[in-house]
Amino acid sequence: MAQANPSMTNPSDKPSGDEQNQEEHGDADQEGPTKSALKKKAKEEEKARKKAEKAAKAKEAEQARQQAEEPDYAAAHYGKLPLHQSQSRPNRKRTDIATLSAKNDSEHVLIRARIQTSRLQGNRMVFLNLRQRTDTIQAMLAVTDKQVSKQMVKWAAGLSDESIVIVFGTVVKSPELIKSCSVDDVEIHVSELWLLAGVEGRLPFSLEDASRSENAPEVEGQFSRVLLDTRLNNRIIDLRTQTNQAIFKLQHAIGDLFREYLNNNGFTEIHSPKLQGAATESGASVFKVGYFKGNAFLAQSPQLAKQMAIAADFERVYEIGPVFRAEDSNTHRHLTEFIGLDLEMTIEEHYHEVKELLDGMFKTIFKGLKESYAKEIAVVGKQFEAEEFKWREETLTLTFKEAVDLLVEDGVEREVLDDINTENEKRLGRLVKAKYDTDYFIIDKFPLELRPFYTMPDPNDPTLTNSYDFFMRGEEILSGAQRIHDPEFLCQQMRAKGVDPESMKGYIDGFRMGCPPHGGGGIGLERVLMLFLKLNNIRRASLFPRDPKRLEP
Repeated sequence: MAQANPSMTNPSDKPSGDEQNQEEHGDADQEGPTKSALKKKAKEEEKARKKAEKAAKAKEAEQARQQAEEPDYAAAHYGKLPLHQSQSRPNRKRTDIATLSAKNDSEHVLIRARIQTSRLQGNRMVFLNLRQRTDTIQAMLAVTDKQVSKQMVKWAAGLSDESIVIVFGTVVKSPELIKSCSVDDVEIHVSELWLLAGVEGRLPFSLEDASRSENAPEVEGQFSRVLLDTRLNNRIIDLRTQTNQAIFKLQHAIGDLFREYLNNNGFTEIHSPKLQGAATESGASVFKVGYFKGNAFLAQSPQLAKQMAIAADFERVYEIGPVFRAEDSNTHRHLTEFIGLDLEMTIEEHYHEVKELLDGMFKTIFKGLKESYAKEIAVVGKQFEAEEFKWREETLTLTFKEAVDLLVEDGVEREVLDDINTENEKRLGRLVKAKYDTDYFIIDKFPLELRPFYTMPDPNDPTLTNSYDFFMRGEEILSGAQRIHDPEFLCQQMRAKGVDPESMKGYIDGFRMGCPPHGGGGIGLERVLMLFLKLNNIRRASLFPRDPKRLEP
């Protein structure tokens, strides 16, 4: 039987002339697919997408099931620790993040830190940014055959930011600098990770947002600016930022340098009572409190106690303690409670002995901060950008009259300068900076009408006083003077200021027993810190600030 020729085609397979013509010319008669065709196609695509999603979820669930069924060989290397009740003391050495560098390569370390951020890569690796106060370091967990499992990586990635963890691992030199961390040349390869304290609920704001530069432009949708009130209402979280850790380390340093300088100059630290039987300076600005069957007042300053200590032959005294002012001042530089750095000393010949000692103390503080706390100043500067604080070796001292003349030359009317208000103080600061290139200066010889009753008048011009104010960046940080040590003259000045000497009989009697000439000054710790760093608001320089509208936290 003859075989069919494969090249021959069945006539029925050939298109008819009409069909061929339709294939050749039909497309020209149509402008595109119909709406129904497009709708049908969209439904099919949506169906395929949902099917793919379902398949992906099923695969993920299966992987999770398989992973759960797999024995977790790292189970002994991670997890939540039992409640710390001082159960044991194995004396394992702990390491501070700040001490680590490339020279510690290959060393094993044990660290307690907070998780600042975490970043999961796939299901086999997670990066943790660990923080201790102002220092951060990168840690990495990667799946290994015996030490780190997929379950361990997944658990680590699920830990909340701000959780406190115990990390055991190896220091490894990084091939390139890690820009997101303060310790940028090494990372920790984690072999054990333990949760010491977790976070309940949601954080009121992220520390990343709370640490942004105050000058950063706010772009909608990119980040949220954290307002000062929000910070203060959630102060514990706010204080964790590297900026605030640095601010309060610098606050500690100012108090430490103040104390060290005065100790080295023969001063004795004292502690005076804060409950007073009478309004010590101005009844309108003191807090009255119930005191058993009567009333007492919170001390505006340790001024009177300091002077009585001088009358008791202490010679040179200082105090670091709370000061209370019942002034309804809702400004950037006033608090109702702040920390006062106060001192008083005997005078041998001239009240400028006190002024010069105070000046030397401030310059020692400025120098100590710059030389020993440059790292902390730099950390704060990233958020609060400011020109470096400047002072001169020979401090600029202007008389009150010279300061007024400078302002008048700049266009301020002399009639409004009987007292230099806050606005003109700042203006004067700008003029001094432009003319003398310094952020720190002194004004001497204030008018008598501007000073308290215990201020010694000038011997040559009774309308002036032996008093001075110190300024930083155009704002007052210290007010001081020679005090009146003669009891009769003191009573005379009290009456002139509307104060009844009988209401302060115990204070005056101290001078009746003989008191040497003396003088001193009072400094606001928070204000010095605010102005040195240019924080723009004194509440940022107070741990838990108190003002007319805030008593919590």
